[in-house]
Amino acid sequence: MPELERVPDGIDTSVPSSARVYDYLLGGTDNSALDRMVAEKLLSAAPDARTVARATRTFLARAVRHVASQGIRQYVDLGAGLPTSPSVHEIARESVPDARVVYVDYDPLVKIRNDATFAATEGVITLRRDVRDPEAILGDPDLRAVVDFGEPVAVLLLGVLHFVSDDEGAHDIVAAWRARMAPGSHVIISNLTADSDPEALARLAAATAGSPAESTYRSHDELVRFFDGFTLVAPGLVPVQEWRPSPEGPAVGAKVVVEGGVGVLA
Repeated sequence: MPELERVPDGIDTSVPSSARVYDYLLGGTDNSALDRMVAEKLLSAAPDARTVARATRTFLARAVRHVASQGIRQYVDLGAGLPTSPSVHEIARESVPDARVVYVDYDPLVKIRNDATFAATEGVITLRRDVRDPEAILGDPDLRAVVDFGEPVAVLLLGVLHFVSDDEGAHDIVAAWRARMAPGSHVIISNLTADSDPEALARLAAATAGSPAESTYRSHDELVRFFDGFTLVAPGLVPVQEWRPSPEGPAVGAKVVVEGGVGVLA
């Protein structure tokens, strides 16, 4: 696979990026040799990592369709990653044609690619911000121009909170957003769980130590805490393959388990 072509100014390909690693797992091309090396380490430790990444993306689509069916017109996708079709605004607009979306990611390449891809799309913007600083995101005037917190909003944290340690306040991030959300708002969360195969987790930890893909593995009960103040919609917090699966049924036997759920604020 060729090296990342036409590297924009400000992009450091000597440091791996979790967004670009995820892009590679999804079959994208916006990744460098170093990103692919990290991804291959992941795959060597957990061969089903690519399947789980794709299942997480499918969960996102099902969850956004559910939220859109509830009439939610505005979305904030935290840790959005590189553009992947269908994107959140494309999915939401299947039911809500005027849905507005703010994509947020700290990776400069994400900002560049999203701006180029969605420049002509009204009601869609991208912010270069760090999910670990919710107050900076919430106070951003560009976000406030798109999102009205007096109305219900959907906040997405797909595959991002396991990159935030407890010392960095992972649960506080969700709480900060919840404090600004109007009744009827939704949160969509997925996270790698400590209930994965122990050997696979040990190999993953060794393969990703010190890299942006290094993760915090949380138990099911710890993940449920992210939904404090929200009511989990059926089927609750479950492996992403099991959240309202398609008729052919969920994939089974994955050694790496990512759980996902949707919560609504009363």
